Amino acid sequence: MANCIRCGRQLPPLSFKKICQWCVQHEKAQRGEDVDEYQPVIRQPWVRRRSESTISLTQVLFGANLAVFLAMALSSGSVVEFHLDPRLWGANYGPLTLSGDWWRLITYMFVHAGLMHIAFNMWCLWDLGALCESLYGRWTFLGIYLITGVGGGLARLVWDPYVPSVGASGAIFGLAGALAASFYLGEFSLPSIAVRGTFRSLAFFIGFNVLFGFGYNIFTGSSGGVDNACHIGGLVSGLVLGALIARLAPQHDAPLRRASVVGVVVLAMLGVGFGVRQWRGAPMRMARAFQETQGDPVARLRTVVKEQPNLAPARFALAQAYIAKQQFPDAEAELKKVIELQPANQDARLVLGMVYLSEKRLDDSKATFSQMLAANPNSAEAHYGLGLVLAAQQNDQGAIEEFKKASGARVSGLEYEMGNSYARLKRYDDAIAAYLKEKDKSGDDPDLEAALASAYQAKGLAQQAQEAKNREAQLRGQTTQ
Repeated sequence: MANCIRCGRQLPPLSFKKICQWCVQHEKAQRGEDVDEYQPVIRQPWVRRRSESTISLTQVLFGANLAVFLAMALSSGSVVEFHLDPRLWGANYGPLTLSGDWWRLITYMFVHAGLMHIAFNMWCLWDLGALCESLYGRWTFLGIYLITGVGGGLARLVWDPYVPSVGASGAIFGLAGALAASFYLGEFSLPSIAVRGTFRSLAFFIGFNVLFGFGYNIFTGSSGGVDNACHIGGLVSGLVLGALIARLAPQHDAPLRRASVVGVVVLAMLGVGFGVRQWRGAPMRMARAFQETQGDPVARLRTVVKEQPNLAPARFALAQAYIAKQQFPDAEAELKKVIELQPANQDARLVLGMVYLSEKRLDDSKATFSQMLAANPNSAEAHYGLGLVLAAQQNDQGAIEEFKKASGARVSGLEYEMGNSYARLKRYDDAIAAYLKEKDKSGDDPDLEAALASAYQAKGLAQQAQEAKNREAQLRGQTTQ
């Protein structure tokens, strides 16, 4: 089947013409002849309607980004690199976005990390935005910008929600994707060589930036440098939206058809957002509960547990929050539920044993640590817990044996507790050695210095005892007489 020599469109079967009917009509329109049938499916990217304002939406978006940048620069005192918490300025951050701050999927597009970041993004927005706005019209252009920006933000949450994301690049890649799809699938009243040239430029822009992003992150070993997840999310959503518009609603004089296509994509994006929330929402809300500088983490974690009662990590975190408030019965209830949901969870059993110990329920604590040792005789944490129980029962020799078996336990204060047992057995040399070892491991501590002073005093080492007392007083912010 032959193609038009002007635009490259396929000619009708068995046609002997070299130019398609559309190009013939276009040439007549260029000569000023009346051609009622002439109507380009997608208008030329360089044409602006007379009814449109002289201020474009591209300029409005450019100004909004610049305004936020200047505000951040004034707060930071620098324009080169900001020393600010981007989360306070609306960054897309999983624990916040997925726990109620959905507006961050919009605001992150207007926040930038420094001068080079905004300079590159605004340079791309100025060129691609003007082209995209001329091609689609201002309101469709705005829809593409926001929808693809949200798509990039959702991709970031899927890839790594714990790294704050800022910048307009997700939306800019969305514009590039929409333009690429339109130039490949759409119909323009201009020679195909011009379309192919623009398409090649867009393909180079997309390929170069994606490859540069991967290369930069591999070279620096960082996942938070160039946000390729956001770039790819914006690009894919832009390709899909641009292709749907080019095929289903290219005409500017069919706004309802165009709005329907955009609406379907918005619904699809909402569905993706709901899926991401279901997948990552509970861990993110749990993370936020611990990161909040204000508010009650217990209340937030209760909400998470109420929404997903079988989410063991949330219940474990809630138990730890109760322990911080010394609400031991509540912590015990949550830890038992965790063990019910995850019988092999030894961390929950360890913390439960410590809760029993704090409540002076030594038999229950001993039984819990013994169960851990029955499952894993080499559990250093269980030996440590059992040593604490034996020490509380005044069986210091037995406690020391358990502490020795606990070498390598993921706990602090092991040598200190062993030193206390040695001191109660009047084995002061061993006690001092244990205290000094704990000091090397954990650093200065007033309680440790007090224990050292007592052991030195019992050994008759008055000078060392006084030095330890002086260090204790300094650490407590006091002075000795």
